[in-house]
Order: sequence, then structure tokens, then C-alpha cells
Amino acid sequence: MGNITLQPFPASAAGPDLRQVFLGSEGRLGVLTQAAVQTSPLPEFETFFGVFFRTWEDGVHAVREIAQKGIRLSMLRLSDSQETETTLILSGRENLVRWASMGLDMLGYQDQRCLLIFGLTGEKKWSTSIKNEAMGVFRKFGGRYTGNFIGKSWQKNRFKVPYLRNSFWDAGFALDTLETAVTWEKVSATKSSIISAITNTANKRALPILVFGHLSHVYPTGASIYITYIFRRSRIYEENLEHWKYIKESASQTIITHRGTISHQHGIGIDHARYFEQEKGPLGTNFLKDAMQSLDPKGIMNPHVMLWTAEQN
Repeated sequence: MGNITLQPFPASAAGPDLRQVFLGSEGRLGVLTQAAVQTSPLPEFETFFGVFFRTWEDGVHAVREIAQKGIRLSMLRLSDSQETETTLILSGRENLVRWASMGLDMLGYQDQRCLLIFGLTGEKKWSTSIKNEAMGVFRKFGGRYTGNFIGKSWQKNRFKVPYLRNSFWDAGFALDTLETAVTWEKVSATKSSIISAITNTANKRALPILVFGHLSHVYPTGASIYITYIFRRSRIYEENLEHWKYIKESASQTIITHRGTISHQHGIGIDHARYFEQEKGPLGTNFLKDAMQSLDPKGIMNPHVMLWTAEQN
């Protein structure tokens, strides 16, 4: 026990970066008492646009090329066909959506169409050239640009969507999400397998369910897959918890099978603790256990997260 001061160097080659160890420990290795932060000026502008692709694979190829070319878009969010349809329905613009769907159908963007929302953030003087470079990639894979109407709608509601969970619950439905990240060659197969695993698990329990996904973060080497599922809830709490546990287990085991990370951004906590060692391996897990024992010998700092224990079975 004691204090550790980590200097805010711009870069250092003096061993592993302990800042990342502590920040990723979810309170198991210590408590932050003081921090130096870096600030940046607000961007000159920010705007979002929509592009439709005929298929999921077309969209995946496009966002992969954008990431690997280093084109400086601030956001790329590619929805699969089910999420695309759900997004359009939830927009509340019934007549507009109907006419837009008819137009897209005529252009060959039919039941497998996928919506990409991309963002531009920064200085206006660079925005046109960045957008043109990105549009060249989108057209290469059959992307149909739709302007900024869809992007504006998404931007307006982006922070309201999480509150739909409460509205769904009041209407008799449970909603949850899960996520992972894999390398590019595994993206499509992993997403399909997770959705199939959730759907099959729900079907075995005679539980109607809606499942869809998107890529919400892309990198040169791969992407994050974000899955949402909605099922009709029971009036009995224990039944809902049991349904959720079976769904979570099937999805998590599928992620492990495809060698994805058990958590891209949600963290480990308690829900993912049983899968932690499968990702880090026995030696890596023991290394962290030793660090926890060294820094917290009494086991008083958030002791129930990250590492699965016998009493959690």
C-alpha cells in the first residue's frame, strides 16, 4: 500500500506504461486522487452524413479502406440491414421513410441495404478535400450518398437513444447491448455468429427477440462490433434475469470462439469476469493477481470485479 505518482510525460520508454495498467484495473489496483488532463479547443465545425450500401459486405469493405488509408473522418458507424430498418422506423418520419425506401428499392438498394453514418469534425478548410476522398471510397463500393438529413437526425437524437431502454421496459420489453472487437477478416463471420447464437438461444426458450448490430469504431487492423437485442419481458424478475443470463452466455462464448475481445469498451466488471482468463491466459491472469496482492493485500479495493471467484459461481 502507498502512493504512486506517474508523471505526465508526452512519451516514455522507461518500461511498461503503468498509467494504462491502473486505468484499466477498474479500481482493483488503486484509487485516483489527482490527475493532470489535456484540453483541446472546440472544433470549428462538426457534421454527419448518410450513405447507403447494397449489402453489409460492401459497407465493411468501404469502412475498412477508409481506416487503412487514414482518411480523417471523425466517425464511421455502419449498421446492418436490421438495424438500418429499425433506425429508419424509429426516426418517426413515416411518410418520408416510405418514399425514401421506394426510391432506394428502385435504385437496387433493397432488403439488404445498410446505412453508414460518417462524421467530419475539425477545420472547415480541410473538410471538402477529406469528404471528397472518403466519397471516392464509398462510390467504389457502391455507396449511395444521401446528404446530411439522416446525419442531422442521428446527431440530434444520439444522446436520447440510451433512454429508450426505460421506455421499452415500460412498454413490456427488455433491451441490452454487448460488444467486442476483432480483426477485419473475422468481422462479418463474428457478427453473424453472435446474432445467430442470441436468436437460437431465445428460440429455445420460446422468447421472441429482435437482434441487430453495427460497426461503431474502426481501426486499420479491425473493428468493434456492437450488438443490440430486445425481447419481451416477463412480469417476473427472475425469469427476465434467467433469459438474460442464457443470452449473455451464448453470445460471450461465441465471441471467445471467434477470438474476439470480451469487451471493447464496456469493461469487465462482474458480467465479463468469468471470460477474463480465457482472453488473458493463465500466466497473464496470475501476473495481474500478483499485482493486486502487492498493491492491495487486504483485498478491499473493488474486490469483486475483473477476476472470477468461486463464490460467484
